[in-house]
Amino acid sequence: MAIYVTKPALPNIDSFLLRVRKIFEREVLTNQGPEVLELEGKIKNYLGVDHFHYVTNGTIALQLALEGLGIRGGEVITTPFSYVATTSAILWQRCKPVFVDIEINNFTLDPEKIQEAITPETKAIMPVHVFGYACEIEKINKIAKENNLKVIYDAAHAFGSSYKHNSLASFGDVSTLSFHATKLFHTIEGGAIE
Repeated sequence: MAIYVTKPALPNIDSFLLRVRKIFEREVLTNQGPEVLELEGKIKNYLGVDHFHYVTNGTIALQLALEGLGIRGGEVITTPFSYVATTSAILWQRCKPVFVDIEINNFTLDPEKIQEAITPETKAIMPVHVFGYACEIEKINKIAKENNLKVIYDAAHAFGSSYKHNSLASFGDVSTLSFHATKLFHTIEGGAIE
């Protein structure tokens, strides 16, 4: 017997096929097609963020965030309590993941343990919002500022979640999202960088 992680919500098949038919008629299959631009605009407005770019998946979003911030080599502090993409994105940039334990109440990176993990090689902190729970944003951002580190929030589990009336995707130097079929909001596959 198969046990599935989630049962994804799917659109009405006729509405979906109508959109697919329009894509075929236009023959625009790149990431800047009208459907993608429409989706980006709607999600940007929904989340209330200044920037939003749809990408292939959440892993690519993490890699782009690291690359965009110039993080190559060195160390990135993160959590072991995450999907493998969080760590593989760090490794892709030839960085060493430095694992810090999680808080017992919300399963997010424990800010009290971050400071002791910082070395002269540390370039960034990559906290992960878990099951819609926000990381200790203010504490993490304070530690990052004091140590001149970048913060990349992996918000794959936080679409629609907020902190102080702001989307969790609006915090850090960069936040990333995943729209994999197992997420609350999905596009079958996909991701975003904010």
